[in-house]
Amino acid sequence: MLRRVHFAWIVVAVAFLTLLGAAGFRSAPSVMMVPLQDEFGWPRATISFAVSINLLLFGLIAPFAAALIERFGIRRITGIGLLLIAFGSGLPIFITASWQLVLLWGVLVGVGTGSMALVFAATIANRWFVKQRGLVTGLLTAASATGQLAFLPLLASLAEQHGWRTASLVVAGCTLLVAPLVWLFLRERPSDKGLLPYGAPPSYVEERAKLGSALGTLRMASKSRTFWLLVAGFAICGATTNGLIGTHFLPAAHDHGMAPTTAAGLLALIGIFDIVGTVGSGWLTDRVDSRLLLGVYYGLRGLSLLTLPLL
Repeated sequence: MLRRVHFAWIVVAVAFLTLLGAAGFRSAPSVMMVPLQDEFGWPRATISFAVSINLLLFGLIAPFAAALIERFGIRRITGIGLLLIAFGSGLPIFITASWQLVLLWGVLVGVGTGSMALVFAATIANRWFVKQRGLVTGLLTAASATGQLAFLPLLASLAEQHGWRTASLVVAGCTLLVAPLVWLFLRERPSDKGLLPYGAPPSYVEERAKLGSALGTLRMASKSRTFWLLVAGFAICGATTNGLIGTHFLPAAHDHGMAPTTAAGLLALIGIFDIVGTVGSGWLTDRVDSRLLLGVYYGLRGLSLLTLPLL
């Protein structure tokens, strides 16, 4: 039975777990913001600054991650990214000053998650698949939502019952557990296993990009109006999702007297629909114009944000 499973799907499974572990930290700041504020007396804006640095580096590092992957290999870059996330989420248990939080939460984890952003999913999909690329990209994108769904209630419960340090160590531990799987099963290309990409015809010839071509593609794309429209759109998407709702929903719910686990459950509900949306979008992109899909998605997002203050 195992022989009938193309190794590409094993790579997808490992990549999914990798992104799942990385998503654990993405859920952590909202859970730990109030405990950090209570223990150290820092203003919420100070803690939010560390998260802002994280999101900024996540966005800035991601465009160059493809070039790094081509130069040093996907296993090496992914392994380094996981280690950075583990250190950045585990070492805060020793912090005594806010600048240390900025360094660990902001810089280390920002660089680590940035190296495993959408470009990681796109690299897996493009190298290992000819057919089902859209579906695979959707599945890997859904890993972040699945991580939110899995980690948020757990981290909220741990932080409430055992303290934020325990929750932080759990995130670091889960991230480290994925590292051996990456080293054992994540291969650079199908040819490393003597295979063709999934769905490729026998005449398929693999094209290998070089470091210069990856950077050149970025340089060429930066001259396009469409590129900057996408950058602006995804920047708004990240600011409203991770920057606003993902980071500040739980503290805001706490301010209104809602229990942390209840608030985390509501935020995890977003993760459930996020999974449905990302997997469904991956399937739809193989069949529907992506511009139409983005227009519908951003319209629905805008309506929901306009409605939220009225509830």
